[in-house]
Amino acid sequence: MSFSVAVAGASGYAGGELLRLLAAHPDFDIQTVTAHSNAGQQLASVQPHLRSLAHLTLAETTPENLAGHDVVFLALPHGKSGEVTAQLDEASLVVDCGADHRLTSERDWASFYGGEFFGAWEYGVPELIVGAGGAKQREKLAGVRRIAAPGCNASTVALSLAPGVAAGVIETTDVVTVLAVGPSGAGKALKTNLLASEILGSANPYAVGGTHRHIPEIAQALRGAGAADVSISFTPVLVPMSRGILATSTARIVPGTSADAVRGAWQDAYGSETFVQLLPAGEFPRTADVLGSNSMLMGIAVDEAAGRVVVVTAVDNLAKGTAGAAIQSANIALGLNESTGLPVNGVAP
Repeated sequence: MSFSVAVAGASGYAGGELLRLLAAHPDFDIQTVTAHSNAGQQLASVQPHLRSLAHLTLAETTPENLAGHDVVFLALPHGKSGEVTAQLDEASLVVDCGADHRLTSERDWASFYGGEFFGAWEYGVPELIVGAGGAKQREKLAGVRRIAAPGCNASTVALSLAPGVAAGVIETTDVVTVLAVGPSGAGKALKTNLLASEILGSANPYAVGGTHRHIPEIAQALRGAGAADVSISFTPVLVPMSRGILATSTARIVPGTSADAVRGAWQDAYGSETFVQLLPAGEFPRTADVLGSNSMLMGIAVDEAAGRVVVVTAVDNLAKGTAGAAIQSANIALGLNESTGLPVNGVAP
């Protein structure tokens, strides 16, 4: 069965990655691509790597141009998706890659984003533990018509720690995570701190001191996994690689918990997953190993002296971190095989 697809924000990084993956999807037919300032241009003029889609022209992003499609993917700036989604057909599957529908708390939205609160949709992270007995978010995605794709940093950290939370082997009142991230996560907007001359040869921290917008999203996900209270220190660092996230997350281990029990929690959570994989003991991932793929790789260590678990996770922020998660979730909602059209292998060198 073929589903007609529209992609809004197709001229940006997230929109381009959606199109790259959708172009290889056997059940999706890309019919409409839209943009704002680039409307009227050929898609190939702004996404020259998408050769199979060079025949498409960018239309203006309006509810009218997005109407009539089976599936609509939105890759718009924060605060812009909600203006459009309220006017889309309820029968269409709509997947928002922005933040507008991720948070359940209007207070958190006001504190970290501001502006109109549009309400939460089902969270597009299928592997995330969301209830007792190891239930996963994928069970809530089947048959839905509105999905909020995750923030790339948020889903990386949440998936890194949720198994320990659900198994009751870690505490969540002293979580520390530091992420090396590529600048593509900030989009294509021209900003001085994202210029090559500012990034090359340097590592640059930003949103230091609890101000990053993904913090409430992480806390929300960990509470869903069973945490009663979450306190997280989150520090992202821009590094000179176009794609990728390497997140090092640590949390205190519940006293009396063995190292085997700690590792067992992650093995139980992800042992049968296709895209989230735990590496053998003593091995840790590199961002290069997941480039271009929908895979997330994790390595775990127990710091006995500090009484903490250390989880190192690598992901491609544009693929599994955003577009891949969106398509994976859409597959589930439509009753397709979850992995359809999504690469598990990365690109090397």
